[in-house]
Amino acid sequence: MAYRATAQREVRLTLGDATVGGFLTIPDGARGVVLFAHGSGSGRFSTRNQYVAGVLQQAQLGTLLMDLLSAVEEAADARTGHLRFDIPFLAERVREATRWLAAYPDTSALPVGYFGASTGAAAARRAAADEREVFAIVSRGGRPDLALECLAKVRAPTLLIVGGADVPVIPLNQQAYDALVCEKELVVIPGASHLFEEPGALEAVAHVATDWFVRHVPS
Repeated sequence: MAYRATAQREVRLTLGDATVGGFLTIPDGARGVVLFAHGSGSGRFSTRNQYVAGVLQQAQLGTLLMDLLSAVEEAADARTGHLRFDIPFLAERVREATRWLAAYPDTSALPVGYFGASTGAAAARRAAADEREVFAIVSRGGRPDLALECLAKVRAPTLLIVGGADVPVIPLNQQAYDALVCEKELVVIPGASHLFEEPGALEAVAHVATDWFVRHVPS
């Protein structure tokens, strides 16, 4: 089935005692839906993740870009920084969003994958240790090492993407890669920095991420 652009809709997710915003896009003939877990100081408006989401949509994968924190929590965290590295708290938000997708009529029948960035990568992996039905996980320049104690429990095929110029993060991703016992791959994008702002870097991320999700989404 050919891809046809589908309007992005704004949704509100009630996760525990908080309500957060999200952008949900489900293309015609969607084969799955990918939940984006953003890192600290980022959210559904991230242009980098919106770009990757657009490429996934062209491959008939739905996307949910969401904020992990409510507006009140975001404002408090900007002052104190107490939530951005609270991986158990963020992972619970990812699990609650996964349950929201399972209950939402347009996504209830779709398998769910995770795309994590920065600390969102650790939150996604910690959540996946409990959400056994997640079909695949991708992290972009992430900190999966922050969920190191949970990685052996992850069963979903896992792809770690890191920039070749992001020197401090490469060994952290290697450490996480070594701890994983599922199907896994570590891809280094040559010359790319932490934000993948170099020409062609983000396109490379989108290409390898889409290939990973398409390869593992259930038929």
